[in-house]
Amino acid sequence: MTTWYEYLQQHGTLPEWPYPVQYDQEHVLSTDVLVLGGGIAGCHAAINARRAGVDVIVLEKEATKWSGNGGAGVDHWLSACTNPCSQVTPEDFTRQVVQDCGGYDCGPLRYINAREGWDALLDCEQMGVQIRDVRGEFAGAAFRDDETGLLFAYDYHARIDLRVYGHNMKPMLHRQLKRLGVTILDRVMVTGLLTEGGAIGTRVIGAMGLHTRTGAFVIVKAKATILATGLPGRIWLFSTEYRPTFRDPNLTGDGTAAAWNAGAQFAKLEESYPDTGTLAYLAYGVGNAHNTWHGASIVDANGTEVPWVDRDGRPLQSVEERFLPSPGQPYMVGHGLRVPTTYANHVKQLAPDLPDRIRRGEIVLPLYADLTRLPAHERRAIFGLMVGNEGRTRVPVYETLTRAGFDPDRDRLQAPVMHPEAYAHANFWAGMAVPHWRQWGTGGVIVDWDLRTTLEGLYAAGGAIYGAGAHSSAAASGRYAGRKAAAYARTAREVTVDSQQIAREKARVYAPLQPEGRPIGWKELNAGICRIMQDFCGQYKTATTLQMGLRLLRELRESEARAVAAANPHELMHAVECQSIMTLGEAIMQACLARQASSALLNFVRLDYPAVDPEEWRVLVAIRRTSDGVAVEKLPLDYYLRPPHAPTYEENYALHAEPAR
Repeated sequence: MTTWYEYLQQHGTLPEWPYPVQYDQEHVLSTDVLVLGGGIAGCHAAINARRAGVDVIVLEKEATKWSGNGGAGVDHWLSACTNPCSQVTPEDFTRQVVQDCGGYDCGPLRYINAREGWDALLDCEQMGVQIRDVRGEFAGAAFRDDETGLLFAYDYHARIDLRVYGHNMKPMLHRQLKRLGVTILDRVMVTGLLTEGGAIGTRVIGAMGLHTRTGAFVIVKAKATILATGLPGRIWLFSTEYRPTFRDPNLTGDGTAAAWNAGAQFAKLEESYPDTGTLAYLAYGVGNAHNTWHGASIVDANGTEVPWVDRDGRPLQSVEERFLPSPGQPYMVGHGLRVPTTYANHVKQLAPDLPDRIRRGEIVLPLYADLTRLPAHERRAIFGLMVGNEGRTRVPVYETLTRAGFDPDRDRLQAPVMHPEAYAHANFWAGMAVPHWRQWGTGGVIVDWDLRTTLEGLYAAGGAIYGAGAHSSAAASGRYAGRKAAAYARTAREVTVDSQQIAREKARVYAPLQPEGRPIGWKELNAGICRIMQDFCGQYKTATTLQMGLRLLRELRESEARAVAAANPHELMHAVECQSIMTLGEAIMQACLARQASSALLNFVRLDYPAVDPEEWRVLVAIRRTSDGVAVEKLPLDYYLRPPHAPTYEENYALHAEPAR
């Protein structure tokens, strides 16, 4: 394979654009259900909508076969509370997780994951994904059920989190889409939603997009639309040279920004978390005891083992205890659910006083993950099964280390050598996080029990919903939203699209082809947006800094953004992405201004409102764009259980769930 550097050395110039350029050419399509995003949520949504008997189109910016945060695989499946070995009901699990999140969690989304996560996994098994130990590789292991061949993670008593051989997940979903006759439009990024009358806050009747290879403008009219474009990125941090990331860097919030511009209501946009940025280590590529590596023994330079403790800080005496509930604890909720580690039902962890032990010299850096201290089954489950199937680790970690001679039966894997405080969270793979370098939290659109947004005709799944979870949540919510959108589409009336809305969107999208003033590149614009977000919407916020940030983003949009030049459709795509990132930056700052209190539960600090989680602010700050500006509303955290809703999750699900086909 020839690198770009080698090509330039040989030819002296870059090759010509290899695709036909079709700027301004319109491709108009029509369907019953339009799915925005071909990731895990989008694929399951499209499959289930198609099974319901309606026509379906998927709009995907990348290639559906491998796209999205779950594009390269998955090693564990969370919250499968209806699997035959589960010891936890969906109702109990949902109530516990929502409680552990302090109420800041989307109850309908969480319950649907707990109720349908196992069914979604069975769907994957029928498509060709291995979800059981069919060859007896782990026979006799404490985490294996001999009757079903299922393998469990984190809590071997509750048995709700499953280990799976999910490296081929996306190819199998893609094959199913093709088999069912779903129309897949790869390399088309969504730029805006079509709305009735072209107005903000009206029914969504499709979407507009840009073909990233030809530059053609794509218009898809739809009776129902599903937003499944994943978690946004590149808002606070951007690096094209070195950026090891846990998330797909192509996910820039295009669909989220389109929903904001259309007037959908959002929640938790004020939540964000410190990120390691370019200081990050390859995820799970260095010694740690977190998530995929849960249960690993950590030793210091002298071979002294770092103690594990339970939820109450009691030292654990055996490896087995790391995978069982503590005394009086019904079960552990597992990794990947965004539950604060300080809450009672989180998994076991390394001794929280590890930083102090390092300072006192009791533990000597560097630290190492020592799998040799685990039973053979545990050792092979972590490095062979989980690291070997997790999409972020199969090639860069498992295959690379194996080719280099790493043997988990013999070798240790060094953790980063960092400031002692960095070891307080057991995330040894991450590196030091910088406070003003942030990443998107769990903000997203507000949905009801149909997973419908506040806009008629627009449904949501996966990372687009506030409080979004992990891979299984994307699959289960996509499965559910696909059925609900199909049911709506069967009775929805036809609506004519507004030609002026299309003309406005085309003018916006193609503006970088004729930049104003001295042209600049999209990379400079993306970096500038990130700098504004770091400086004025970092860890510590005030009304003054937030208002300054909003002013600077608006000025950036009216000045430098108008000067961005695109030489081909690929650069045009990135220029339009920057518009989405600016839009989300403005929405985030508006939400931060609206919450006039600090919150430990949301990792949110207002220096001018230092009171932490006061009772009057234990609410969702619901925010949406209007024709006049921004509207803010306080919603009860449990708005989905208050009248006219039923009092339990199970009853609400029974009232709303569309039967699977």
